[in-house]
Amino acid sequence: MFENNIVIKNESLKRYNLGDANGLRVCGRYSGDVDPLELFWTGSGVEFCVKASEVWIEVESTYNLYEPWISITLNGARIIRQMLPAGRYYIPVIRNMTASEAKIIRLYKDVQAMSGDDHHGLRVWSILTDGEFVPVPVRKLKLEFIGDSITSGEGAIGAQKENDWVSIFFDSVNNYANLVGQKLDADVHVISQSGWGVLTGWDNNPDCAIPDYYEKLCGLAFGSENAGKGAQKPYDFSKWSADVIVINLGTNDGGAFNSPEYIDPVSGKRTKQRLLPDGSFDPDDERRFIDKCKLFLAHLRYHNPDSYLLWTYGMLGSFMEEPIKRAVEEYSADTGDKKVSYMSLTEAKDESVGSRCHPGVLCHEKAAQDIADRINEILKEVRNA
Repeated sequence: MFENNIVIKNESLKRYNLGDANGLRVCGRYSGDVDPLELFWTGSGVEFCVKASEVWIEVESTYNLYEPWISITLNGARIIRQMLPAGRYYIPVIRNMTASEAKIIRLYKDVQAMSGDDHHGLRVWSILTDGEFVPVPVRKLKLEFIGDSITSGEGAIGAQKENDWVSIFFDSVNNYANLVGQKLDADVHVISQSGWGVLTGWDNNPDCAIPDYYEKLCGLAFGSENAGKGAQKPYDFSKWSADVIVINLGTNDGGAFNSPEYIDPVSGKRTKQRLLPDGSFDPDDERRFIDKCKLFLAHLRYHNPDSYLLWTYGMLGSFMEEPIKRAVEEYSADTGDKKVSYMSLTEAKDESVGSRCHPGVLCHEKAAQDIADRINEILKEVRNA
């Protein structure tokens, strides 16, 4: 058998569209269409259980600047991590294994949605196997994580010396969001973008604000190609409701206070979060940030009426902790919403720093354990309320 110039020797292999793969689970936000399946966000992918000796997955990769990377796990352990060259082809996953034993296979998109590359894309077309599918076990919880480069897993792989901003240094497996999901047996959705914040990006660009794009399937995936894939369509929140939403934003808003003003190249409008001469926040600019946090919490509650909202912060310092805490407290007091709280996370230092001066694996593992413990407390509080 020959597929896309790859020799596949097992003549008993059968091709299954994803819609025909019994019990397959789609991971992360998607349009609802699985033939093919468009993957946008960090950690999005497919998970399936199969009794087979051999499995291949058919993927299609596109990009101009930032190529997709994927990881594949077998029964929870990563066995493959690779860059995907442009094109459509089959990836070998397993061969010559015991066919009678059920195997849970998951493909992760390691790289975030790339707002800076309109041609960046990854789709899954089919699964090639000599076995039969059985349903993936149902997860106990649903968790959504909203954040920036930390939540995109930037720096969670690679040596500390690495500073290139390239696709290889994004990791969705050693990412704290995925690790929390493993600890709590949860289905996980990730909404994140490097350099972006609540009010502005790290460079004061007001267009780089995660809350402004949350309501779309993947609103920060720009260009006609992504629009054709449904990225700009309103997301249907009724199809998937998180038990807990973990927000990890504010790091880049802090960076904006210490960065030059942003000048819009079209309108010429200037944007700058300012510090006073003594290093404290300009009260007006601090209030703008707090109000945007409160507005985002209100939007999250509107679209997720039953979810607990947990705002976390601190893996890259505590510069914005007090404004975030004030925002959470004011929102709760103003609305009477009791299903919301703030949680401080441990900062990456020394050996827990990863590549690109971002949190490394040790920091992600610490954050994951702390968040998992807090979520267990929250679930007890909710049950006893």
